[in-house]
Amino acid sequence: MSTKILLVEDEKNFGMVLRDYLSMNGFEVTLCENGELGLENFKANKFDLCIVDVMMPKKDGFTLASEIKELNKNVPFIFLTARGMRDDMIKGYKLGADDYITKPFDSEVLLLKLKAILNRNSVDNSDTFLHEIGKFSFNAKLRILKSEKNKEEKLSPKEAALLNLLCQHKNDVLPREKALKQIWNDDSYFTGRSMDVYIVKLRKYLASDPNLEINNLHGNGYSLIVR
Repeated sequence: MSTKILLVEDEKNFGMVLRDYLSMNGFEVTLCENGELGLENFKANKFDLCIVDVMMPKKDGFTLASEIKELNKNVPFIFLTARGMRDDMIKGYKLGADDYITKPFDSEVLLLKLKAILNRNSVDNSDTFLHEIGKFSFNAKLRILKSEKNKEEKLSPKEAALLNLLCQHKNDVLPREKALKQIWNDDSYFTGRSMDVYIVKLRKYLASDPNLEINNLHGNGYSLIVR
């Protein structure tokens, strides 16, 4: 069954080109030219992912995304924008965006992002809490990190929650704002510094495996790399 995407884009030519490109790559795409039509279509149909332009007539992308999340909090979505303003990106992530892409962009990169988000979302929805990370196994529910020598570490609730999110975004980007909102329910400067401390702790737990690395992607978030 094809993955169904709701594409809401008011630039007609750009929207048609993007729709056709995604259709050529196996997606079933519904194109809407404004936020009101986008909301009507979302209510009438089931979509696996939404791609929403920020600046649109009648209903802007942020408003549309907020209304979509009220209808289905689990549906992943990506913001498209011609602006690269930091405040807009933060606002988008606070609304629960999975990614934020500034025009113009490489369509192949968008395709890879879509596939990563869809794969990640299928993991999230399955309530997966058992992870294999290099030489380690991690039970997020019991908060136990076990090495190949069966040495166990009992993680704190926030350590376990953060490592679980990193595992769900393995070899991808865990947006900083998403982690702060989901674990701390706050994305202030002080909670951000607190999360940095927890990242340092997790690096120490995983240090015995040289094939594991938690990278800090400045301005974006963190990435758990498993080689």
